[in-house]
Amino acid sequence: MTIKQTNENGNVTLALSGRLDTVTAPELETALERALDDAKELCFDFKELEYISSAGLRVLLKAQKIMNTKGKMKVTGANETIMEVFDITGFVDILTIE
Repeated sequence: MTIKQTNENGNVTLALSGRLDTVTAPELETALERALDDAKELCFDFKELEYISSAGLRVLLKAQKIMNTKGKMKVTGANETIMEVFDITGFVDILTIE
């Protein structure tokens, strides 16, 4: 997985590509710890993300809980496979997905 981060005036975007799974989830957690310090809005760009596991979902849930106290969070560009995971797990009711 690769993570590309942009930060403009507190609007942080993390563009992920590849697979977000047990092996790569700790890398995203580390990136989030640095990115969320001054974030008012957090956007996960999943246009190039191929797969998400329960470990990846856990990281998203943690980020959502943090952003609930700081601002807003959304997920964009999720493909059909990832949307199916969000639907089955109930994450469509937890996350803002565009």
